[in-house]
Amino acid sequence: MLLVLLLLWFIFNGKITFEIFMLGVLICGGVYAFMVRFMEYSPKKEWNVIRHIPLFVKYGVILVWEVIKSNLAVMRIILSPGLDAEPGFRTFEVDLDSQVARVTLANSITLTPGTYTVSLEENRYTIHALDMSFTENAEDSIFVKQLRKLEE
Repeated sequence: MLLVLLLLWFIFNGKITFEIFMLGVLICGGVYAFMVRFMEYSPKKEWNVIRHIPLFVKYGVILVWEVIKSNLAVMRIILSPGLDAEPGFRTFEVDLDSQVARVTLANSITLTPGTYTVSLEENRYTIHALDMSFTENAEDSIFVKQLRKLEE
């Protein structure tokens, strides 16, 4: 993070001189020390994020793919007048540890067409689906599996 702050310092200054470099090291070092001391930031957390970048990218790809598949399924329901959708609510629980992972799962469910997260209380989700077939294996979906890997 210190290097990112220093890089931003150089970009915003537009040039690098010895004075700008030294002032940047002092200011960015002070900001970094403030972050570590008062904002519960640590190099260990930073390393965990850097280490998990491939998993974050994989999660993004999975999310885009699931949105595309859901779009096609919803279009099939809309464009097929004889095909009856079975809308409904489903409640399930997932054993994700962090609040960030639980909210990410709720948002991922809402982003996929045909499903909407109605409620999230601790590890208990209530979702509404355009067709109940969309909610099959929701507690063990690909989103949940990937978020478990990210929590490790």
